[in-house]
Amino acid sequence: MTSAVIEAHDLTKTYDGAGAETQALRGVSLTIDAGEFTAIMGPSGSGKSTLMHILGCLDVPTTGTYRLAGRDVAQLDAHELAEVRRETVGFVFQAFNLLPRASVMRNVIMPMLYTQVDPSEREDRAAAALRSVGLDEDLWTHKSNELSGGQMQRVAIARSLVNDPSLILADEPTGNLDTATGDAVMDLFRTLNAEGRTIVLITHEPDIASQAKRVIRIQDGLIAGDATSADANIRQYGNGGA
Repeated sequence: MTSAVIEAHDLTKTYDGAGAETQALRGVSLTIDAGEFTAIMGPSGSGKSTLMHILGCLDVPTTGTYRLAGRDVAQLDAHELAEVRRETVGFVFQAFNLLPRASVMRNVIMPMLYTQVDPSEREDRAAAALRSVGLDEDLWTHKSNELSGGQMQRVAIARSLVNDPSLILADEPTGNLDTATGDAVMDLFRTLNAEGRTIVLITHEPDIASQAKRVIRIQDGLIAGDATSADANIRQYGNGGA
């Protein structure tokens, strides 16, 4: 039986501000099994970014339960959440979030500095990750700000892999890329998924969401649809904001 990486039940998230409460999530439940490639899609204000922050242990729900790779993480403190992120989640962001003046290799090694990975193994693991994303070895000594957008995103994906996470969480990973480069990045995600990686992709673009195997639609803080991409008529919902 396939084990669940994500088990969330009845998640809510409420923010206080200006004398009024804003309910970003209003009871979200979902399960994502190991090896799935899932897109979470919704327009601006739908709650998808809030859900991404909770799934990635960047925030906690107001109420509800959340187990990540079998661990109950819904009520952990900031230190404990940071530990879970290091060990369990690999992040890929729209803006790449690389150190601009550091080399490609240094950027990929960085997440291992906060783990128990032996220093003698770090470069080998970083090299393996860079090879897995197809980045030319000639570029490994370049500073990240010398790379193209597509190359920077490959470095960011390699960085997300080095600690062998249970979950790769990609937030609008093609948002700063042209169409052809974005398609190449999506091809890479499909390859990683075929190798057994669990990938959750956050997007507002139907064309990107349709390349995942499963599409979960978020609207007004609730799940409005959940289907395989082959069955989901996602184009009808149009584009929303990031």
